[in-house]
Amino acid sequence: MITPCNSIHSFFMRFRFDAVFVDREWRVVYLSRAMRPFRVSRIVGRANSIVELPEGVINATATAVGDNLSFTLPE
Repeated sequence: MITPCNSIHSFFMRFRFDAVFVDREWRVVYLSRAMRPFRVSRIVGRANSIVELPEGVINATATAVGDNLSFTLPE
């Protein structure tokens, strides 16, 4: 997770990844699926943070713009 942040890059990375852009209320405002190495994302003005995930997680979890994210820590 990168915060505060509204844009990312994948310079010098060797693999693709998913990125979920969220606002201050953890609402998804933009999705970047399978971001390739050496790319720059768009600037998402409403985003406050970005969660980087392994490639395919957005599709596997059916995450969509407007969803609210929540995190739980293992006990």
